[in-house]
Amino acid sequence: MKEKRILTVDGEEFEVEIELKEGLWEVSVEGKTYLIKSDSVSKVRPRKKKSSGKLAGGSGIVTSAIPGKVVSILVSEGDTVAAGDVVIVLEAMKMQNEIKAAIGGLVKKVGCESGERVEANVPLLEIEKIEDVG
Repeated sequence: MKEKRILTVDGEEFEVEIELKEGLWEVSVEGKTYLIKSDSVSKVRPRKKKSSGKLAGGSGIVTSAIPGKVVSILVSEGDTVAAGDVVIVLEAMKMQNEIKAAIGGLVKKVGCESGERVEANVPLLEIEKIEDVG
């Protein structure tokens, strides 16, 4: 099973896909695949899945699982969103990632600006849940 990971080389981050196949690591990065042989091959430890747009504690706080640059904010304070709506586009490692609202509700606060660099798990947007939305 392939797993996505963030690999840092000389301070530069890359999103890679890794998979152990018949004693070899298959590593895909930027559209290229490499086979790596290791004398001490072990299985990849499972990790908790993080998804963009994850809500912290169900409180309506939208965060990004990875650091990046805010390309665009598609909502404003006071807007109504449905669960699954794209609310922010974040660029990380030359890829644009859509951050989606996990719940429907009213956008209570926008905590970032277009062009701003943000860290992982920092609140970007706050949504107040409204029962009859989305």
